[in-house]
Amino acid sequence: MERLNPKARIAAVNVCRLLTAATFILSGFVKAVDPTGTQYKIRDYLEAWHMAQHVPDVLMLAASVALSAAEFVLGVCLLFAMHRRLASRLTLAVMAVLTPLTLWLALANPISDCGCFGDAVKLTNWQTFWKNVVLLACAAVLALRPADMMRFISRTNQWIVVNYSALFILAVSGVSLYYLPQFDFRPYRVGASIRQGMEIPPGAPLPQFETTFILEKNGQRREFTLDNYPDSTWTFVDSRTVQTAEGYVPPIHDFSIVRRPDGEDITRQVLADPGYTFLLIAPHLELADDSRFDLLNEIYEYSLEYGYPFYCLTASSDRAVEVWREMTGAEYPFCSTDATTLQTVIRSNPGLVLIKDGTVIRKWSHNNLPGDGQLDGPLDRIASGQMPERSVSARVAGIVGWFFIPLLLLTLADRLWAWTRYVRRGPKAPQTAPDRTNTQQNITSLKTEEHEKENRSRQLEDEHEPAGRSGSGKGAERHTES
Repeated sequence: MERLNPKARIAAVNVCRLLTAATFILSGFVKAVDPTGTQYKIRDYLEAWHMAQHVPDVLMLAASVALSAAEFVLGVCLLFAMHRRLASRLTLAVMAVLTPLTLWLALANPISDCGCFGDAVKLTNWQTFWKNVVLLACAAVLALRPADMMRFISRTNQWIVVNYSALFILAVSGVSLYYLPQFDFRPYRVGASIRQGMEIPPGAPLPQFETTFILEKNGQRREFTLDNYPDSTWTFVDSRTVQTAEGYVPPIHDFSIVRRPDGEDITRQVLADPGYTFLLIAPHLELADDSRFDLLNEIYEYSLEYGYPFYCLTASSDRAVEVWREMTGAEYPFCSTDATTLQTVIRSNPGLVLIKDGTVIRKWSHNNLPGDGQLDGPLDRIASGQMPERSVSARVAGIVGWFFIPLLLLTLADRLWAWTRYVRRGPKAPQTAPDRTNTQQNITSLKTEEHEKENRSRQLEDEHEPAGRSGSGKGAERHTES
């Protein structure tokens, strides 16, 4: 870096800065938009290290929110060149940890996706590793030349940008947790057709999947498939779906609805229904929020009134279902679906999904279920039965408006204030080096003046001196000369 032309060096440093800042901001934002998904990914890492059973879910969720906020704020610091030395060193430290970690992921392949960009951008483990190698090189450049990063905001106002960025990203995580993610990158997003997502193009090799059901009877547990599913005397415990043969994998490949207690697969029936269908999604009923069960029961009664099918999809055991029924008074039918699939469908436990002809029309978390005022007629005549009017572009514009526009205005005001101060102060007069020749002449002249003053004072003393003293002085002088 030192051998480069100064302008080329500064340009290279700032290109590295912008690339690293954009990566950190995007990574932090997509994690903050879906903190529950990041929590699931953290659990995947801990399971690969055999530590998941020792870490509570609430701690994983807190780590998810903290990780997204740290990445986002660090990216903003790099973007605006704030706290340049600290930010560049922290970036280098982060990449020095993540690069060996992703190398281990690429070699061992314990999980298929690192989750760097959530569900927004899927990278293979090797792609993630080489991406981190590039970022590590950029971080090293920034750590070597932090002063070459061009500031966009003055030191006196950079605390405003840091605090505002932290509050903004924490608010994004809070809203996503209370309601649902503002941006849904999964195949079950509103407007997506589940049925089309399960289709395989003609001629594509078919993958093979097998769903195994774990059931219990008289204290004995056994595994069954759909081909040999037993009678209703067996109690459902758990289910899992695994891929048994390679092939084209559609975006939705593990979605199934198995009715309890007879074990009939009604997936095609539900997705092919041209009318509306309510799906209550509860991956684990024993962990589900039961504070709005009265509203859920009202929605079920509404579905009965207008003839809309209503199913509760869960991966919980029959015992957990019975406990839920006793606790909430639920009368709606229950079906079995893989837990991971249900967690992918909606980030809420429980959550409500409305589909029509296999297409997702609406999603509600348990905190904003539709009430009486929203379900006051047939779904095809009310707003709750239509897709949301707010498009993705409108949501993007909202994010830009709430975050970037205030910071842009602050940056412009900061630069304008710095310019007005410069105008008021005016340019500083250039300082010239002192002339050593003139200085030496001045010192010589000062010494000459002091010597002349000393001679004059001695002459005055001789003129006013008494004669005897003068003679003795002259005699002494002659004696000294002899």
